[in-house]
Amino acid sequence: MFIQDLKNDFYNILRGKRILVIVNYDIDAICASKILQTLFRYDHMVYSIVPIMGVAGLQRAYAENKDDVKYVLLINCGVCLDIVDLLRPDEDVIFFICDSHRPMDVCNIYSDSQIKIFGEVNSEEGVPAFEALFRDDDSEDEENDDDDNNSDKENGETSNRADRVERQIMKRRELRQWEEKRHQLMFEYTQYSYYGRSSALILFELAWKLSRDSMELLWWAIVGLTEQLVMEKIESSSYVLESDKIQSHVSRLTNKASDQSVQSAIKIHFEKDLHLALYRHWSVYESLRHSKYSACKLKLWTLRGEKRVHELLVEMGLPLAQAKQQYSSMDMLLRNEFYQMIEKLSEKYQIGDIVYGSFTLQYGYRSKFSAADFVYATIAILESIRKDRSPEHCFLEALDSLSRQNKQILDAGIEQAKQFLCAVFKVVQTALQANQVRSAGPFLYFVLGEENPYFSCPHGLSILAKFLLESYVSVSRSKKASELPLIVCCPVDLDMGIYLMIGIPPVFEDSPKNFFGKAFEQAATNTNATVSLDFFETSIAQIKQSDLTKFLDGLTVLMS
Repeated sequence: MFIQDLKNDFYNILRGKRILVIVNYDIDAICASKILQTLFRYDHMVYSIVPIMGVAGLQRAYAENKDDVKYVLLINCGVCLDIVDLLRPDEDVIFFICDSHRPMDVCNIYSDSQIKIFGEVNSEEGVPAFEALFRDDDSEDEENDDDDNNSDKENGETSNRADRVERQIMKRRELRQWEEKRHQLMFEYTQYSYYGRSSALILFELAWKLSRDSMELLWWAIVGLTEQLVMEKIESSSYVLESDKIQSHVSRLTNKASDQSVQSAIKIHFEKDLHLALYRHWSVYESLRHSKYSACKLKLWTLRGEKRVHELLVEMGLPLAQAKQQYSSMDMLLRNEFYQMIEKLSEKYQIGDIVYGSFTLQYGYRSKFSAADFVYATIAILESIRKDRSPEHCFLEALDSLSRQNKQILDAGIEQAKQFLCAVFKVVQTALQANQVRSAGPFLYFVLGEENPYFSCPHGLSILAKFLLESYVSVSRSKKASELPLIVCCPVDLDMGIYLMIGIPPVFEDSPKNFFGKAFEQAATNTNATVSLDFFETSIAQIKQSDLTKFLDGLTVLMS
């Protein structure tokens, strides 16, 4: 069931109770949990936060902590699964779910007692009606059997047996038709995976209603929303609508904090920004080269693309020496005119969408950060799993990087993000030059030949896949290229023969809805391939190397 009054139906219920908070490994979830931590500390509430990476992690986290708690909050995990069936909790355990994944499991939606989902029914999600999904035929069967037995005694066996058989045939036909309709409804409802509102935004609104909101909490909500934009989880129109709401909070909190000193005050601004990754902490040249939007539009992996970017810099009046040095070290006049210059030439160089509205943060007189800077840095920290860095360690470091007291962690994350973006560009350039993106007919696919720590985690592989597909479409001579989805596979452990696999929708699709979750599930069943569908993002899976060829063949047959 849904709850909209989070203050009374969620937060006030938890006061004085012990809470288990299970958090998915994504930036929006980390920002949401950071907001929640702040609220819990205000009210001295007892809680445990457990980060998880998949369905098995969710089961393990609950099993290890279930003896101590009766209230569980799931952040960006669980809403797409039948939680009661999966975890088998005691009847007095209550699950609160704040999850942006869609579509939601219908058993969670129509649960009256144990499952409480933050938000409300959205008509655009097309949730089937309760009557179309659930029916209870047992009592009707018993009543009909009693009626039939009584009538048999009263009117004789022979004539009523025929009536009874006919009624049963009709009833079975109705049941079969109902089941077919239910199957069709469920297929239409679950065939695509996509995302709803940012969980960080939802929990910020709770803080606002509790009168516990602040500039820091608002910034974390902004980072959560921006992650959805950067990772292309939502349409740009949804981002614009949410940004409008956020601006009113920025104005309100700015007026509220106007008595603070300039040096210590947090300032948030909404302003025109550029789809150039980390350019404030990099050089303009490197940012243009390694940002997906500019690299794909200008084809910067080619000699012709290199020539075009030099032409762009000349027309902007930006000397190459200035463009290749740190942005903060550029000539002040050139830096101040940079936005206007690139915006003025954007149409000529077919980069008209390079300008967008973004939020920036400034602590006193120190460096300015955009929300996208935080997203790239936090992703780099979160995905920097090594032998000496466990997933839990990376999660906690990513959580810490959001606080202004830990600027050194954020700065280190920005440097890691630069290395990651350089690695993405290098793989894309090599794949295109060596014609390694192949067509299987109904989809494109690319298999990375060697292990790469940057792409052995979902966020990194997702960024690579989207960069690669857009780059391929920009240089392909085939008119159908923009209509084809892409599957990218990267070895996670070559010794064990395990690959991480992701499927992304075609470039021409306006909506970020993804159909690969259902396709992977069906292809795995049809081919008997060893595929692990453990991720909350259903378009991501792990597969055995020995099964990869037959799985892709099965997927080709399925999608043809």
